Amino acid sequence: MAKVTKPQPLLRTPVDQMSGVEQFKFESNGAVGNLAADFADLSIQDVVEATEQVAKSHGIYLEYNRATTGKQKDWMYMIRISVPGGGGFTLQQWQVVDEVANKYTTNPEGVPSLRLTTRQNIQFHWVKKKDIFNLVREVAHSGYFTLNGCGDNARNVMGCPLSKFSTVFDANAMAHHLGTYFRLPAEAHITIFEVDTSLLQTPDKHFNYGPRLLNRKFKIGVGAVHQDAEGNWYNDNCVEMRTNDVGIAPIIENGKVENFQFYIGGGQGEKLGKPTMAALGQALGVVSKEQVTKAADAIVTLQQEWGDRANRHWARLKYVVQAQGIEWWQNEVKSMGVDLADPIADFYPGKRCLHHGWEKQPSNGLWAYGAYIENGRLIDGENGNLKSMVPETLAAFPGVEAMITPNQDLLFVNIPEDAKADFVGKVESYGQGKRNGKALSQLRVLSGACVGLPTCRLATADSERYEPTLIDQMEELGYGDTCESIGITGCERQCFRPATKSIGLLGQGPGRYSIKLGGSEDGSTQGQYISDGDRWYLATVTDDVLPQVLGLLIDHHKANRKDESEGMGAFHQRIGMKAIIDMLKANELTAPLMEKTRAAPYAPQEAADVLH
Repeated sequence: MAKVTKPQPLLRTPVDQMSGVEQFKFESNGAVGNLAADFADLSIQDVVEATEQVAKSHGIYLEYNRATTGKQKDWMYMIRISVPGGGGFTLQQWQVVDEVANKYTTNPEGVPSLRLTTRQNIQFHWVKKKDIFNLVREVAHSGYFTLNGCGDNARNVMGCPLSKFSTVFDANAMAHHLGTYFRLPAEAHITIFEVDTSLLQTPDKHFNYGPRLLNRKFKIGVGAVHQDAEGNWYNDNCVEMRTNDVGIAPIIENGKVENFQFYIGGGQGEKLGKPTMAALGQALGVVSKEQVTKAADAIVTLQQEWGDRANRHWARLKYVVQAQGIEWWQNEVKSMGVDLADPIADFYPGKRCLHHGWEKQPSNGLWAYGAYIENGRLIDGENGNLKSMVPETLAAFPGVEAMITPNQDLLFVNIPEDAKADFVGKVESYGQGKRNGKALSQLRVLSGACVGLPTCRLATADSERYEPTLIDQMEELGYGDTCESIGITGCERQCFRPATKSIGLLGQGPGRYSIKLGGSEDGSTQGQYISDGDRWYLATVTDDVLPQVLGLLIDHHKANRKDESEGMGAFHQRIGMKAIIDMLKANELTAPLMEKTRAAPYAPQEAADVLH
């Protein structure tokens, strides 16, 4: 059999060729399955594969402590809440989530925590099987649910949290609307976990998932527009919309938003050993605000019908876009009754705004304060009591709410003008804004990581645990003021979206990372492995030399950029991969590392054309 060298999705997969996961879903009776009995059986701490797969739709992942060894696994669960648009949370809502964490997320050191994510979710780690029912039921009293937290459905819909206070377009509200529309039917969740029906119901108008749900996870991100101090409008791409299956960008004209540019086919996950790809979405076309839901429904429906159900590594929308082409998609969406105009060729979705510090809320004149949370981990410990900070700060400032940003940070909103100084003093008293007693560097606040080891079952390397140390090392080498970002993930699934950062690091095993370059801070370019199309270089750089290698890349950029406005991603895109490889081969530090190569991983032709 010939070796497969490029993605070959089996479009419109015949039933007799569908994967075992598809059969599990089909036999689950609408994601009910045998979950109630299997989770109630405490004689074993894991569950059978069918239950494991179906449980994901209810926000439940089976994990085990990767730090332990031996044949007996220390089974546990990660449970994720869907939080459309990042919230917000009143004091009472946050107290529900915080208390759930106190009761059910104690780590081996005896400390509970909450994890904010790059999809504006909240994750509970270290959950034991005996606590699953209680956690799911109790968290529903926050007004947010674990339904759609994982699984083959539309995941948490992202939207700029600050836009909740816009006078022209509320991306947060659109995220909530689409999140409700694409939420799975509530009946299975209610049946299994006995969730209070006064808290959760299936809306009258909702997406029809059918017995097999979707082919794989489906991600939607909604961008925003803001106005600067001079009154100029600008787009905000804090959600990195083009990394989603569907990205929705508002178009500001004459101070109004009436239309949106749709992008389709984004997705950052890859699978080494298979010809897979990370990709940014392509412009599909322009849709009026009245037809946004209809357009989104049409795209998800087409993916549901056409996407691969035999090979899960090719089941995402991006592979149907690659196989069929954007013109085919435009014609199909139009045939489903969507009034789709041609895309705006030079449309700019905006920079990746992080929303740190103070920003005024246009709709009510109050203030929002963005608080950096390293890697999204809210925990009380040696570097601050950030978990306690949130409920106690909300209690001290009545009317203030908390929201989650797409960069795993917190945005506190509705702060009165005369409370600003006291508010900053309050959050700083918990250690926010400091590490080891020192102010946070520019490099640190721009960088971040996914969860990684020891709680992610897919990870092969540390990411959240490694990132603070790596940034410490970079600061010691003098790179703390670097206005670029480092994104780290524990595997090639790329949950922190490292390939849209200046430098992307992907775990390849304990203490070993590959490097991606060419990604841009505004999410407009897709980073790639260091490869000439034949050989893959720096596929496994060990953590003992990695800080020096990254320093070399930063120095090379600073010394050779056109001017200070040319970021590292744009610089690498301009000079091309050959120049990067030549520089690394010529340097005495990296020359020995460049001698160890692997066969180049698959890259789509458009990526090769740009960087190779």
